[in-house]
Amino acid sequence: LEEVPLEVLRQRESKWLDMLNNWDKWMAKKHKKIRLRCQKGIPPSLRGRAWQYLSGSKVKLEQNIGKFDELDLLPGDPKWLDVIERDLHRQFPFHEMFVSRGGHGQQDLFRVLKAYTLYRPEEGYCQAQAPIAAVLLMHMPAEQAFWCLVQICEKYLPGYYSEKLEAIQLDGQILFSLLHKVSPVAYKHLSKQKIDPILYMTEWFMCAFSRTLPWSSVLRVWDMFFCEGVKIIFRVGLVLLKHTLGSSDKLKSCQGQYETMERLRALSPKIMQETFLVQEVIELPVTERQIEREHLIQLKKWRETHGELQCKSPPRLHGAKAISEAEPPTRKALEPVPSIIVPPGPAPVPKARKSKEKSREKGLASPANGPGAEGNGAPSSARELLHPQVSPHHQSKESLSSRESEDTYL
Repeated sequence: LEEVPLEVLRQRESKWLDMLNNWDKWMAKKHKKIRLRCQKGIPPSLRGRAWQYLSGSKVKLEQNIGKFDELDLLPGDPKWLDVIERDLHRQFPFHEMFVSRGGHGQQDLFRVLKAYTLYRPEEGYCQAQAPIAAVLLMHMPAEQAFWCLVQICEKYLPGYYSEKLEAIQLDGQILFSLLHKVSPVAYKHLSKQKIDPILYMTEWFMCAFSRTLPWSSVLRVWDMFFCEGVKIIFRVGLVLLKHTLGSSDKLKSCQGQYETMERLRALSPKIMQETFLVQEVIELPVTERQIEREHLIQLKKWRETHGELQCKSPPRLHGAKAISEAEPPTRKALEPVPSIIVPPGPAPVPKARKSKEKSREKGLASPANGPGAEGNGAPSSARELLHPQVSPHHQSKESLSSRESEDTYL
């Protein structure tokens, strides 16, 4: 494991902070730079925030304020709750967040998974969602993790967690077809042994390698996955197959189907090592266009043999750029905005007031206060307390960043 020098890490943090604070501009004009920085690895201190921005879950949350809390309060379907409960202790059992039954990590994991079954009742719960949600919870609070999970299930890997697993079977055939181009030796061996892709790639893809790779490699793969989409998952799978079964020397100990499957279950630590794996993944020439072309071919074959797909999942979006373009925020969702909206009011009163007496005289004389001002005999300053919208302070954006301003006047 190669540690990033502290000075380099600090420089990367500074660059990422600048990007996150000006995200819309960077995504629109400098997406290639974002991709390069994701390939180098997101600084650990900013990883959770970066994943939310890349996946579009930050915008999704702001468009659905209070939705997670609403789902969290609902009881949930008992048939899913029992299954979720049984799976909680199996997710990263040695991690301090999830080590104790009933601890805050397991509680949050339960809340996130239960909320998803209520958010998408037609899909319910799939066991492969639990490790995905657990990794997210290690980097962000439960509400943010929920919306990040939603984006993964609906945008990055649509249909993966449906009942019939049709999407994962299709992607297995796509992976196998791409393997023919990447490593003909591995392709020929798996064909000869009649090993269906679903036997070895299901956990890889459905859990986004979170249960397969060393932790440092998982994080680097997820950094690229959130930026570039499912092609990263395909590339990682192809690299593992190529370096495990891609030469005659490697195949000497994989003469049969059983030996081959055992080799794929116990991958060499060398090929899973962070630096080696990431470099191989970056250099592998597999593009979104190739994946989509293969998808159409495999979809046609599926219809000929199985008929129409039962799961009508939304189209897959390839990474942060595609998600950002497909779901533009209704407002500048990634910038702070005032929490008090000031309605258009009468003309502002003069700013300079040297004393209460002077302001009272102005209030009585000013036509801007309307005919009721004289009749009530109320001083201008008191009316401003009751009607803060006419105050120039309440027309200033600087004073509108918190509801505390309003509370002060009441």
